[in-house]
Amino acid sequence: ADTVKRYIGLGAAVFVASGAGAASGIGDGEYEGAGATVVADNAAAVAGADIVLAVRRPEAASLTGANKGALVIAIADPHGHEAALTEIAGTGVSLFAMELMPRITRAQVMDVLSSQANLAGYRAVIDASAEFGRAFPMMMTAAGTVPAARVFIMGAGVAGLQAIATARRLGAVVSATDVRPAAKEQVESLGAKFIAVEDEEFKQAETSGGYAKAMSAEYQAKQAALTASHIAKQDIVITTALIPGRPAPKLVSADMVASMKPGSVIIDLAVERGGNVAGAVPGEVVTTANGVKIVGHLNVAGRLAATASQLYAKNLYAFVETLVDKGSKALAVKWDDELVKATLLTKDGAVVHPGFATQESAPAPAPAAPEAGASAA
Repeated sequence: ADTVKRYIGLGAAVFVASGAGAASGIGDGEYEGAGATVVADNAAAVAGADIVLAVRRPEAASLTGANKGALVIAIADPHGHEAALTEIAGTGVSLFAMELMPRITRAQVMDVLSSQANLAGYRAVIDASAEFGRAFPMMMTAAGTVPAARVFIMGAGVAGLQAIATARRLGAVVSATDVRPAAKEQVESLGAKFIAVEDEEFKQAETSGGYAKAMSAEYQAKQAALTASHIAKQDIVITTALIPGRPAPKLVSADMVASMKPGSVIIDLAVERGGNVAGAVPGEVVTTANGVKIVGHLNVAGRLAATASQLYAKNLYAFVETLVDKGSKALAVKWDDELVKATLLTKDGAVVHPGFATQESAPAPAPAAPEAGASAA
């Protein structure tokens, strides 16, 4: 609701579907109080719109009421969904994928991957503590000493680092692994132990954009052997590994799961992309034959709906602000701006992003955009 006032300041008339903020604890009255018009449903909100803001990629059918050439801005999840992009292109809207935002200084405030993954990493530890039948911190009591829980974080990106910090705050003994060399110092700075095979391939395992590269089968085998012995001693394992545009890498095998103690918990934050853990089921908590819980919650950042909405709304506003001329208070998209070129998926009836356009739909080649990963919102 706070950003509604900002959009009005940009010259916009804001329409919100009734009940849109219910899951985040924001009532229709708050939107109206901020100056928005609350309408019956999404179709009424989209009708006549120049800009459509969504959390996830809308269905093409839901966009037919928008103005010709309207800007649709969402977490578009384009990888593997080219058919859906073609359908949206057919409506004539310009679809932007917030998760493809380049990781450059001026776009930091628009980085949905960071804002949402940060929350997912925090929530993963909270969910783990709820499923784990024991306390996290060491407790020295008259009835005896309770040992600290051992937590292993696999993947030390934004989500992983927040998970490390959260588990440490709860008093756990924390270790972590990542294929990117820069992660070692970050992990250790948070008070966790770094676990990785640090060979020559490891030293080269990062893209210029700061993302993890896919590792060779040989490296994966060496890393798996090291982590297998480590996982057997852990109470909690949280996996966060994603590779842009590819299925999530398999990090925890069935044998590793079987080696863990009964009552142990595994949280798979990559479950929507195929999962890092053997036996993880999207949307379910699975208990294995040896008593290990594998948690596959969907949309983990959305389990903190109010905070996720607050941060995502600010990400969206920061981007929309660059698409509006503040003097004339009219849309003024700079189509050659690097933020636009990196995030624009469809325009003028075609899929135009070079990473997703087919030869039939692409009117002309465009500069390649930086890679970006998947995010739950």
